[in-house]
Amino acid sequence: MHPVKKIEIIANSFELTKILDSLKKSGVHGHAVIRNVEGEGLRDGSEDLDMTMGDNVYIIAFCMPDQIKVVAENVRPLLNKFGGTCYISDVMEIRSVKCVASL
Repeated sequence: MHPVKKIEIIANSFELTKILDSLKKSGVHGHAVIRNVEGEGLRDGSEDLDMTMGDNVYIIAFCMPDQIKVVAENVRPLLNKFGGTCYISDVMEIRSVKCVASL
C-alpha cells in the first residue's frame, strides 16, 4: 500500500471537458465520471451549484501527493469561474500487478 490523494469534484456537466483537461494538464491521467448527479446542502448558506437539476457530474481521480498543488492551481480557477466543489483527501492505494487467472 502507498499513500495517494483522492480528488472529488462536483460541477456542472458543461464544464466537464475543461475540468478533465485541467486534470490531465496537472499530470492526472486516470479518472471516473458519474453523470446526472443530484443533491443539496453541501455548504451552509448560498449554493453556487444548483444540485437539483441533475445535469451535474461527479469526477473522481487519484494522484501522487506531490502532484496535488499543481492540481489545485489548475482546477481552482475553473471552479471559481463556473462553480462547483472540489474535495481532496488522503487515501491508501493497494496496487496489484500480479493478476493471475486460471483457465
